[in-house]
Amino acid sequence: MSRQFSNPSLVRQLSDAAFCAWIAQAQPGARIEYHRGVLALDASVDSNESATSQRRQLNRVAHRARWAAQQGLVHLLQRRLGPDSFSYLAVIRPRSSEAVVSMSKLLLKEAA
Repeated sequence: MSRQFSNPSLVRQLSDAAFCAWIAQAQPGARIEYHRGVLALDASVDSNESATSQRRQLNRVAHRARWAAQQGLVHLLQRRLGPDSFSYLAVIRPRSSEAVVSMSKLLLKEAA
């Protein structure tokens, strides 16, 4: 039996490139919802071919969000909306003048 996304009405799915672009230009305190549903379930491998590309994209965004948190760029928050429904948010952390980060440099460093 195939499992569906916990939020089948994914109107807009954020891409990892759009997420990085947002991080690069957002001001401290700005927030973005990068997923709504149950991330662990929605990102898990499934045999449902129609959802495979959506799951791959969700996994890329979730990976990028964790990476950005590890780099000190964002705080990751989870807000419960109801039973089996959560909002996953990234909030831009304050940056000191010494900690100005070039997203392209960080991405190149990660790729190496």
